[in-house]
Amino acid sequence: MTHPAQIKIPATYMRGGTSKGVFFRLQDLPAAAQVPGAARDALLLRVIGSPDPYGKQIDGMGAATSSTSKTVILAKSSQPGHDVDYLFGQVAIDKPFVDWSGNCGNLSAAVGSFAISAGLVDPERIPHNGVAVVRVWQANIGKTIIAHVPVTNGAVQETGDFELDGVTFPAAEVKLEFLDPAADEEGAGGSMFPTGQVVDDLDVPGIGTLKVTMINAGIPTIFVNAADIGYTGTELQDAINGDPQALARFETIRAHGALRMGLIKHLDEAATRQHTPKVAFVAAPAAYVSSSGKQVAAQEIDLLVRALSMGKLHHAMMGTAAVAIGTAAAIPGTLVNLAAGGGARNAVRFGHPSGTLMVGAEAEQINGDWSVTKAIMSRSARVLMEGWVRVPA
Repeated sequence: MTHPAQIKIPATYMRGGTSKGVFFRLQDLPAAAQVPGAARDALLLRVIGSPDPYGKQIDGMGAATSSTSKTVILAKSSQPGHDVDYLFGQVAIDKPFVDWSGNCGNLSAAVGSFAISAGLVDPERIPHNGVAVVRVWQANIGKTIIAHVPVTNGAVQETGDFELDGVTFPAAEVKLEFLDPAADEEGAGGSMFPTGQVVDDLDVPGIGTLKVTMINAGIPTIFVNAADIGYTGTELQDAINGDPQALARFETIRAHGALRMGLIKHLDEAATRQHTPKVAFVAAPAAYVSSSGKQVAAQEIDLLVRALSMGKLHHAMMGTAAVAIGTAAAIPGTLVNLAAGGGARNAVRFGHPSGTLMVGAEAEQINGDWSVTKAIMSRSARVLMEGWVRVPA
């Protein structure tokens, strides 16, 4: 009996923000996987090690969390005024599908660095020493991200003293600008607030009627007050992820919110759209101890936020959800804005399970409708390993 050999595909394993993923140049993928479809999905599933009924992804590059079950495909941009096209695939851990419905804000921090190192950016746009401005087209949601990547002696600088809660070691700071971050989600009409309201009443069977802010910015997100669902906002992962009933309640909220936002047409579609929307709960500032043992004082933050990704409480904060937080905080009357004390603001520092994060947003109201020109935050990125990834042919 003969067995097919493994195939080798050039790849780079990178950390971006508080996530990790496998990065590919589009041109390096097998021909059948260079276009969207079943072949591409099957390849990426096998690279990551999914679906895995054991939930461990032992036979792949994933690490059995939503933060590490990620893939990125980059190519020279086909969009005017952009350097690189960035496509993100969130790989399910125990199910055979790749979710292409949204962006990963954390891995966005690594896109500019990879693009420069992979020869996808015009060398004339890269200073020998300074900051390279990489214009990224986020293909999943059709938005522009500007990455400010430090360069030393003609190469991407990865080491530095920038500290990011949720990442153990310091690295070089990468500043990101998410331009016009209101997500043009199919079915949502491109509206920042798909219902036209900054706060809605959402009827959730078995839970009740909840006050929610549903926003399309960075990534579609449903915000709910922590107290309304029995939490304080200071919870760490185990308090939520160790409670199957709590996770089921959050999924019910997410599904009904997705339906109300126009992201799905039937409730059962939520099961095959795990990456979006996100669900987060907010509360006024309070002191707590982060997952690393770091003390976070109430006066250090403007509000508390906890968010779920792929059915689990995130260990820190998704970058795209941080954009949603910053955008919602800038708009008076949203639950995020009210938790932060209300009023006009262009930046907030919020507490998450691993510590704190600052995010800014520039919002304005035109003819009664809110718009945000950009959201800004800093992350870091680093190559962990490069070479080839192997998969059975």
